[in-house]
Amino acid sequence: MSDNKKTAGVDVPGGDKQEIQQKAEEAAVCDTEKPARKPVILSGMQPTGALHIGNLEGALKNWVRLQEEYEFYACIVDLHSLTAIYEDTKPLKSLIFQMATDFLAAGMDPERSAMFVQSEVKEHAELHLLFSMLITVPTLMRLPTYQEKKDKLDSYGFLGYPVLQAADICLYNADRVPVGKDQEKHIWLAKDMAQRFNALYGKTFKEPEALFTEIPLIKGSDNRKMSKSYDNHIPLEFTEKQTEKRLKQFYTDPKKVRKGDPGRPEQCPIFLLHRIYTANAEEEIAPPCKTGELGCVDCKMRLSKNLNVALAPVREKREELLAKPDYVWDVLAEGRDRARARAGRTMEKVRRKMKIDYRATKKKKKK
Repeated sequence: MSDNKKTAGVDVPGGDKQEIQQKAEEAAVCDTEKPARKPVILSGMQPTGALHIGNLEGALKNWVRLQEEYEFYACIVDLHSLTAIYEDTKPLKSLIFQMATDFLAAGMDPERSAMFVQSEVKEHAELHLLFSMLITVPTLMRLPTYQEKKDKLDSYGFLGYPVLQAADICLYNADRVPVGKDQEKHIWLAKDMAQRFNALYGKTFKEPEALFTEIPLIKGSDNRKMSKSYDNHIPLEFTEKQTEKRLKQFYTDPKKVRKGDPGRPEQCPIFLLHRIYTANAEEEIAPPCKTGELGCVDCKMRLSKNLNVALAPVREKREELLAKPDYVWDVLAEGRDRARARAGRTMEKVRRKMKIDYRATKKKKKK
């Protein structure tokens, strides 16, 4: 019969109290010296190529901040993009490279974040398949993502898009997922899938929580949401002259026809950008706009100057990275390896819980 005693979570052989206490204190010191585990975040973007200021302000700046506080996995979700471009996949490699370049140019740090391509971590597809057994077709058909685009995209892949998204999140046992309030439904499904799996097979997945972030409203030249698909955007790759030209095309307050007319800055997409790129815009830009003293052309030129100053470091870094394509691909390879390691551990547990680890060898019990 063992004469071991357990004190403060440490097994120690039988001995005097002083020895036992000393070992317990040493263990406690070791525990306090261990660095606290950072909570995990997973976020992703479809590879659309070079990013624009809407992506920069709506996501990337937030990612750069969060990578200091979290173990960050930044996924370029090429499998998701196949729901729309499966017929012509040739551009994907270039689009992925451009997006990764802009991630780095905006300040994503490969030492702090694992940046990788979704399809290079096969566990995404495996967990997607297993999760797809746990949800009904009618449930998927009721989701807004399907209802909004079913007339254009009605494939099995598109129907299951939210399940793949849930798998992306759960695969890394993410604690948080940074989203805007309008994307809350995506996190709801990931949490629901985790609950379903845990109820059936035992505790395996964390239930992810949305990390709501205040996303500034960025409108494009036509007063719609800034988007590459609308061609109303300002790409990070634009030169200063191209930026100035695009801003000249921007919609402004339709009631402010000429200089001297009173304006309504709160209804102007140019002023929304001034709020981000012009210091004291509420005092420097809004009042003279309202009185008519500041005309739209001058207002746009001020914004152009300030925007170009703000983007200069990103553009400079971008040019450096474009000259080093091997480095960019190496960053993605390193991120892939880190992602595979975490995803692999998760899937080992999933297979074990589902009892489909058919070739797993039983560990011998220690005598």
